[in-house]
Amino acid sequence: MRREFKLRHPNLYSHCHTVALNSNFFTSPQSQNSSHYMARRLFSQTKTLFKPSSTPPIPTSPPPPNPNPNPSLPISPSSAALSAAESILPFLSCKRRKKLRKKLSSPRVAPIQRDPSYRDLHFLDAILDRDAAFRFLHRAKSYLSSLPSPCLPLSAAGTLYRELGFPRGRKVSKYADRHPLLFHLPRIDSVPHLAFTPLMESLIAQEEAIFDTLEATRMTAIRKLLMIFVKHRVPLAKLHHCRALFGLPADFRDQVCKYPEFFRVVVDPDGRHVLQLETWDDNLAVSALEKEFMSDEVRARKLFRFQMPHRKALPLDEDERKQLDKVTTFPMISPYTDGSGLKPWTVEAEKYRVGLVHEFLSLTLEKRAWIHHIVEFKEELCLTRRTYDMLRKQPRAFYLAGTEMNWAVFLKHAYREDGSLIEKDPLVGFNEKLQKYACMTKFE
Repeated sequence: MRREFKLRHPNLYSHCHTVALNSNFFTSPQSQNSSHYMARRLFSQTKTLFKPSSTPPIPTSPPPPNPNPNPSLPISPSSAALSAAESILPFLSCKRRKKLRKKLSSPRVAPIQRDPSYRDLHFLDAILDRDAAFRFLHRAKSYLSSLPSPCLPLSAAGTLYRELGFPRGRKVSKYADRHPLLFHLPRIDSVPHLAFTPLMESLIAQEEAIFDTLEATRMTAIRKLLMIFVKHRVPLAKLHHCRALFGLPADFRDQVCKYPEFFRVVVDPDGRHVLQLETWDDNLAVSALEKEFMSDEVRARKLFRFQMPHRKALPLDEDERKQLDKVTTFPMISPYTDGSGLKPWTVEAEKYRVGLVHEFLSLTLEKRAWIHHIVEFKEELCLTRRTYDMLRKQPRAFYLAGTEMNWAVFLKHAYREDGSLIEKDPLVGFNEKLQKYACMTKFE
């Protein structure tokens, strides 16, 4: 059926195929095969919807320009798939068109709503697509490293799709073959296993050495986290679940026990192990916003803007305008102060919560976090249901990317125009090196 359609309508098929495959996600052959597979799957689902007719063929148009300003960063495959699906809408029947539009408006694929007055930052959107492409790499590395022996039978690995980061019902061997320099499938007692290659084992040893050198820095970050949390305590299970967000090793729970002057592990009435701050340090109680305000006050004031209901024309003198500008711009409430006395749903309370989220993101490894990571600490950060509206009203400081079901928050001023971090942690450099090896099929 597909061959017959291609012969009858060669120009239309070429046009849709060009739209679907114009933006390549990766430059490696494996990634190009995945892009072709996505396009073939799209056309196989819609091949019965095209009806041959006697209308003249549609002339082909030149491919659209590359929307990615940085060629080294991949273009979002999700946006490419959406544009490809939307481009075939005029050629579908009314019933099929309605069904496809309903599918495109699903929270799983619908992009998160942002301020329409600000342009989309494609280099930040591409970071999320990069994380999705390397999900199996990082989760499989983390899970196999936690085992006594970094080796797992394929029969058992096929059931651990959540732990290993691949879709349910797929073959884990298919995802391991995408990274032949890092994973291989040896046979042990005639049973195929998923294991690390010698190169991967050497890289994991390098990562452990980086964790050892950054131990003092990570303990300082945990202290600052506890200082902005309510009651200066947090369950250890929450930190362990989000340890990759802050660049913490898997054994950080043993490391905090080596610093009794800073931390104390207690057991609450529910039986949970809670990490509690032991001593307060005024030298650490300085937020990233306050440091930026001291270095560049004008730039720091432009980051935030809070709406105040007032008439457009007010008889204000210069001093009154400055006072009003202080209220509606930079949030002067430090996240290291106690905000329990603030009245809810006021500008002061919103300033305090915005400052908390900003400081929380500044303590992360890559100055960004998924919304489920932020909601994980909603009790410690005093967040409300209006967190999305609160962040959406501050497009100068935060950038929201992803879908309505799962979206991420970026600190815009922490990234350059090419999508790289201004202050790069050594662990971020190691992850980039690991992803470089993951895209290779053999040594150059």
